Amino acid sequence: MSANGDVAVKVVPVRHVGRWIGLAAVSVLLAMLIHTLFFQVSSAKQACTLTNGVRVCHGVKVWRFQWDVVGQYFFTSEVLHGLLITVELTVISMIIGILLGMTIAVMRMSPNRVLSSLAWSYTWFFRGTPVLVQLVFWAFIGLLYPHLTIGIPFTHLAFVHIHVNVALTPFEAVFIGLGLNEGAYMSEIARSGLISVDEGQIEAASSLGMTRRQTLRLVVIPQAMRVIIPPTGNEVISMLKTTSLASAVGVLELFGAVENVYATNYKIMPLLVVASIWYLIVTTVLSIGQFYLERRFARGALRTPPPTPIQRLRADLRGIGSKFRTKRGVAEVSA
Repeated sequence: MSANGDVAVKVVPVRHVGRWIGLAAVSVLLAMLIHTLFFQVSSAKQACTLTNGVRVCHGVKVWRFQWDVVGQYFFTSEVLHGLLITVELTVISMIIGILLGMTIAVMRMSPNRVLSSLAWSYTWFFRGTPVLVQLVFWAFIGLLYPHLTIGIPFTHLAFVHIHVNVALTPFEAVFIGLGLNEGAYMSEIARSGLISVDEGQIEAASSLGMTRRQTLRLVVIPQAMRVIIPPTGNEVISMLKTTSLASAVGVLELFGAVENVYATNYKIMPLLVVASIWYLIVTTVLSIGQFYLERRFARGALRTPPPTPIQRLRADLRGIGSKFRTKRGVAEVSA
């Protein structure tokens, strides 16, 4: 009872039963996942030994995911070379896609009906056909055009003559197909970023005497980047995985290299695990780069930029430390 005669109120903390049930279910599933991934299981094979003249046999335990085979092939030259081809295809295709996408987006927003119609037709065609079909088309484009001649139409004047089957390798056909396809998707991403900029910004730039090109380069694009960057990062990660289709036309990227290996030794599952781990590693690196790039372009829109993972870890450690210090202080006062 208090000094005023009031009865002390007993505070009862809220019991979150649903949270504890969910935590228990997730813990069981996590334990099952760890067990199936990292614990050995009995196989049909048996190992026998002689002990004091007595033959003793016992079952042999093996890794379900054959981690020993995964470690054996993880750094082989075939896998690493395929990984290098995958990264090269991703970088070149995204450069083509981003440049094309920005150009097509500006054309879509042009008051010129011819340019906007051409840009719309490009986006409609490349988004409407499957990527694999486009890759196979470019790989066999020599069937349609064995010789490519650049000159004046309807005349015999030619300035450049190219033998397509010699000049266009499967690697070049793949990054051309992926880049052209990506350009259609990047054009929509870029256009969404451009139209997200308030019209008042454009009017203010015009009132200052800036040309349309200056307004686009100095005012619109810098503000549109914070809208363009997140989906572009997703497109880069998606492109990394889409390069696995290159094996269909004979380009041995990461998945194609893994396919070649398990076609000879029949270790299908462990080699698929090898490819998956490498994809996850590169995807993680790209995700980290995307985070810092988004954080940089968000500086003008957010008063406080989102904390980095290291800053979050430090804050969590400080919070845990403060709780321990508080409990220790309360215990000392009580003593």
